[in-house]
Amino acid sequence: METKIIGKHFTITDAIRDRIEDKVAGLPKFYSSLLDVEVIVESGKDGQQSSVEVIARGRHNHTFIGKENGQDMYACVDSAVKKVERQLVKVKEKERDNKQHGEVQ
Repeated sequence: METKIIGKHFTITDAIRDRIEDKVAGLPKFYSSLLDVEVIVESGKDGQQSSVEVIARGRHNHTFIGKENGQDMYACVDSAVKKVERQLVKVKEKERDNKQHGEVQ
């Protein structure tokens, strides 16, 4: 899985890059068909407001998006990844439930 981290109006520090990579590395355990993940980190003009957007793309044109705004960059990363995790679990459960079950005799 390929991970792309983009900083808008903001320089990505090593600590933030490591935190993002650690959090995003766990996503394939929820949905194994992920192809790539893009994380966009944006800082407001005053430097107080942060915005994090996680875009995960999977096979069969599945796209999962988690956005979070807040004061703390690390909390925004955690929350945005958590939102994507919930979406991945939901889709995985739907795919598993929609499989045809044979009659048991």
